[in-house]
Parts: sequence; structure tokens; C-alpha cells
Amino acid sequence: MKTLLSVFSCCLLLTLTNCGSDSQTTTSVATPPAADKKPATARSRTILFFGNSLTAGLGVEPEEAFPALVGQKIDSAGLGYTVINAGLSGETTAGGRSRVGWVLRQPVEVFVLELGGNDGLRGLPLTDTRRNLQAIIDTVRRISPQTQIVLAGMQIPPNLGADYATQFKQTYIELARENKLVLIPFLLEGVGGVVKLNQPDGIHPTPAGHRLIARTVWDILLPLLKQPVAAARPS
Repeated sequence: MKTLLSVFSCCLLLTLTNCGSDSQTTTSVATPPAADKKPATARSRTILFFGNSLTAGLGVEPEEAFPALVGQKIDSAGLGYTVINAGLSGETTAGGRSRVGWVLRQPVEVFVLELGGNDGLRGLPLTDTRRNLQAIIDTVRRISPQTQIVLAGMQIPPNLGADYATQFKQTYIELARENKLVLIPFLLEGVGGVVKLNQPDGIHPTPAGHRLIARTVWDILLPLLKQPVAAARPS
């Protein structure tokens, strides 16, 4: 299988430079199909991970980031999907909204949406975060109506107030319900806030942390990948 390789946790440091500063961020973005030297065959099916530094695997090797680890599980299961990592460190929902059309220049069967963490880190208005996530969902549905969208839920500590944290978590639940999406309740389950599973910044997972995230994602994805995508979409 061809894999194009390219966070925050419950112990988020409320420092805006931690998750997106030029001095700490490296970016690897999915190559558009025209530039791909080994294009997928007509029968190939694609999973696209669309997110921020968590998806991009900031601070770990590309093959240690959870999308690549999910790709390894796909290979082992013989499911025949191509994995594309479209993670961009420092990305907000607004940034994702502006670039989502660009990454959808090829057919995508499963679109894993992992954004919003940096919005929460910066205390951005939840109405804006919700609006941007909805716009990304709408764009995917417009360009590729048969694509199965998986929404990665996020949570934040109550540093900005308990109400903000509660509403932030609820945003993902409501968007999944309203749009009939498959929801990963909390992408960092078992990883967020666990010191030994995060890098010294307390934000980005270690390789061991990414392995746990990959397991969480895999548990949600596997049932979808074993059946036709159109049939897997909730009714």
C-alpha cells in the first residue's frame, strides 16, 4: 500500500506558540494527484486524514504518526486502502476550510476530519469553530457525496472556563449527530494529560502516544472499511 506521510492533549498549555510557531513546526502536506509519481489504480480506495499537528505527527517520525500506523493496520488486514496524510501543523478550522477543496482533487472514500484543537487552544469563538467545521463537511459532501466522513472529537481542560470546555466537547457531538457522521468521541482517549505519552511540551504525543491514538482510530474505522462506503454511511 502506498502511504503519503506527512494536538493537543488534555494538559494543553495555553500558549499560542506551542502548537503552531514557525520555530517548532514542520509541515508535510499531501501531494495533489497530478504530482504523485505513483497514482492509485482505478480500483484503489483512499482514506484521507485532514487535520493539524496531531495528524501531521509533529515531533515524531512520519511513520510513527497515527495515520501511518493506521495504514500499517490496513495493510495487515489486507483491506487495500491508500492512506493520505493531509495534516498541517498549526492548522485551525478556518485554515482547513480554505484548503479542503485543494486536497480533494482525487476520489476519497473516507475523510477523517481532525480539526479544532488549535481553535480551543486560542480560545476562539465556538460559533466560528462550528461554522468552519460545518463548511468543511459541506464541501466534502458537495465534491464527493459518497465519501464517508469520520469526525475526530476533541476535548479541552477548563482553563478558559468550564462552560467553554463543555460546549467545545459538545460541538463535535452535535455536528456528528446533525450531519450523520461517524464520531470518534475523543481522539486523545488515554493519551491526553498522560505525561509519559506526551512530548516535553505536554501537548504533542510521543510515538507510544500515537500508537494508542492509532488503536482508537482503528476501532472506529475497521467496521467502515470492511463494507462498501456508501452502505456504511449512517441513515
